[in-house]
Amino acid sequence: MIVYLDGKFVPEAEAVVSVFDRCFLYGDGLFEAIRLYQGKPFRWNQHFERLQAGARDLKIAIPQSADRLHVALGELWQRNDSPADAVVRLTLSRGVGTRGYSPASAIHPRMIMALHPLPSQQRCESFKIITSSVVVAAGDALSKHKTCNKLHHVMARAEADAAGAQEALIVNTKGFVAEATSSNFFWIVEDAIFTPPFHAGAMAGITRSVVFEIAAQFQLRVSEVDFTPRDLRGVGGAFLSTSSQELVEITEIDGNALSRSSIFAKLKEAYRELVKKELEIDLF
Repeated sequence: MIVYLDGKFVPEAEAVVSVFDRCFLYGDGLFEAIRLYQGKPFRWNQHFERLQAGARDLKIAIPQSADRLHVALGELWQRNDSPADAVVRLTLSRGVGTRGYSPASAIHPRMIMALHPLPSQQRCESFKIITSSVVVAAGDALSKHKTCNKLHHVMARAEADAAGAQEALIVNTKGFVAEATSSNFFWIVEDAIFTPPFHAGAMAGITRSVVFEIAAQFQLRVSEVDFTPRDLRGVGGAFLSTSSQELVEITEIDGNALSRSSIFAKLKEAYRELVKKELEIDLF
């Protein structure tokens, strides 16, 4: 595999960073995972804008422009024997600095792009999920950014793996659901859709925002509300949104079966149609 590292295309074996890189030592960096359809990134501008917002808050300079990286992504896809549909991960590290938490000495940030196949779970039409024992801080200002420090999510996903589930919900210190480990969570009651607010710890997901757009087209209300796992009993349906896997229906939470909603099917079909229209491609 060829990797884009600091403006150069290098073989995977040569795509290395220092053991003193702050992203390696402290998770001091940001990332984006963007779905490619036939080599074209969906919602590239939105993803880059989210990266910029995180970089501003973390005070990390992005070493290349959005246009330059977009061109580089096209070349990266051409150089690799990648499937038509894949995921590209952008990683922005603050770079190497002297030992200690102070970032003052790290003045050369690094940008990396690597292509990956779609998750194996992409073949699953629906997920069974659990509620993780992992707890995140309510009101954490960093939760809206895709930082490279994701240990809470790693441990929650490990619990899901051990339970034979495909995902896990993460609860905050107030007992409210924040999100799933790599996706945003939605549930349905009659013709209304609900999702956790950002202050609960929800990621500002790109696919999450697309759900809001599509729902508005169908005149479906989406409300951001605090809720506990217990509140999900008897809901009319639930689903996850994530860039790599689009919209995925949930059929079971903590061993309890959920109803399946016709609203989800409508949203999923509309999402695919939007991708086709924006990228000007045919999807099977």
